[in-house]
Amino acid sequence: MKYLLIMNINPAIMEELTEAERREIMDGHGDFIKTVRESGEMIGTAALADPSQSAVVRVRDGVPVVTDGPYLEAKEFLGGYYLVDVASRDRALELAALIPDARVDGMGIEVRQVIFSDDGGPSA
Repeated sequence: MKYLLIMNINPAIMEELTEAERREIMDGHGDFIKTVRESGEMIGTAALADPSQSAVVRVRDGVPVVTDGPYLEAKEFLGGYYLVDVASRDRALELAALIPDARVDGMGIEVRQVIFSDDGGPSA
C-alpha cells in the first residue's frame, strides 16, 4: 500500500525554534530517510521551495494567466513529502511518527493513502 506522508510547514512556528532545534529537525530527516531506505519502504521524497518562489497558472478563455506567489494565503504550506510503500496503514502511521516535524508543537504529518499512481511502467 502506498502512502504519502505530507509535511505542512508553519513558518511562524519554525521561526520560534532555535537554530539547534531546526538543525535537529533537519538531521532527523536524514535519519528517517536512512531508516526507510534500509527497510525498502521508500519510494521517493521531495522538499519544496518557499511558496514565495511559486507561481500559479490559470487558463482563462484559452489564455494562460500566471500569478507569482502561493495559490492561497495560508498560515501553513506544503513543505515536502515522503512517498512510501508499506504493508499497512498502521505502518504508515508508525513511519509518520518517526518524522521529526511530528514532534514540534503545532505541527504534524498528514498520512494519505495513494489510490492511483503512474509509476512509468507499461500500461495494461
